[in-house]
Amino acid sequence: MAAIRDFMERYYLHFNARETTHAARAWCDHLAAGGKMMVTLAGAMSTAKLGQLLGPMIRDGQVHAVTCTGANLEEDVFNLLAYDDYEIIDDWRALRAEDDKALFERGMNRVTDTCIPETVMRHLEERLLAKWSEACASGTRLFPNEFLWSILRDESLHEHFQIPTSNSWLYAAMEADIPVYTPGWEDSTTGNMFAAAVFRDAIPHHQCVKSGTEQMESLMHWYLANCGHPDSDNAGAPSVGFFQIGGGIAGDFPICAVPTLVQDLKRDDVPFWGYFCQIGDAPTSYGGYSGAVPNEKITWGKLDVDTPKFMIQSDASIVAPLVFQYVMETRADA
Repeated sequence: MAAIRDFMERYYLHFNARETTHAARAWCDHLAAGGKMMVTLAGAMSTAKLGQLLGPMIRDGQVHAVTCTGANLEEDVFNLLAYDDYEIIDDWRALRAEDDKALFERGMNRVTDTCIPETVMRHLEERLLAKWSEACASGTRLFPNEFLWSILRDESLHEHFQIPTSNSWLYAAMEADIPVYTPGWEDSTTGNMFAAAVFRDAIPHHQCVKSGTEQMESLMHWYLANCGHPDSDNAGAPSVGFFQIGGGIAGDFPICAVPTLVQDLKRDDVPFWGYFCQIGDAPTSYGGYSGAVPNEKITWGKLDVDTPKFMIQSDASIVAPLVFQYVMETRADA
């Protein structure tokens, strides 16, 4: 039963609604032609529990890589470990500064209407410190998500899960073994914990966590293997699609893989991204990246004139689930 897809096809006919329907339909066309899809996560989409839909999308082969902020990486795990301990503030707009100070003193970190308990952060920190120390001792170097995957695989953690692993997009990415890139990871709770651990000599150096430039190189190799040119593993298919939720570094870092390959490596056989959709509420003004219209990316060598392009100016926590469900229903009927 394709209830959401049928509803959108019947009623989402104009303005942002039409753009949403067309973006979802074009995603399905892209997959049907053999194309791969990158999803990028900015904001607090993991705390918004997008994993309930993104996890199944990954497991069903509809998402082939994820780029996210460090916050989205860790908050998916926080949610997995402390769902029952979160607090929702229904009237969050009415909070006074004194109310927020009281939340701070109770160890409740607020993200709009949702408070994340400090206890889950310290629980994860203890396990990460052990993994970072082991890696430094052995000379092992991993990406941020790989350290979290090693923790998620530890059966001693499983008794602490408060929601099904099917609701975790990071767990799904681990099971599917798709790449997860986290540019600017230092701008996150766990990144701050890592810096503090080196500062106080709890771990000896920074080298166990791979750098952002190493992530870019890895992404470039992945793109070449999946972009559909004759020498790629996905030869003959459309180039990789790009579904951007929000903006910022989660969106700009991965999309730059193409101009890096073309302009810096002088690769004239590399196609531009094969699909582009952005959901965000940023206005188009004053040089901001998050609100930049897709055509601006043509000038940077990221998209082409005939690339399917969509810009949905709305709340991603409302729109992204609709698009995901539309894609899943269409694929189920294929």
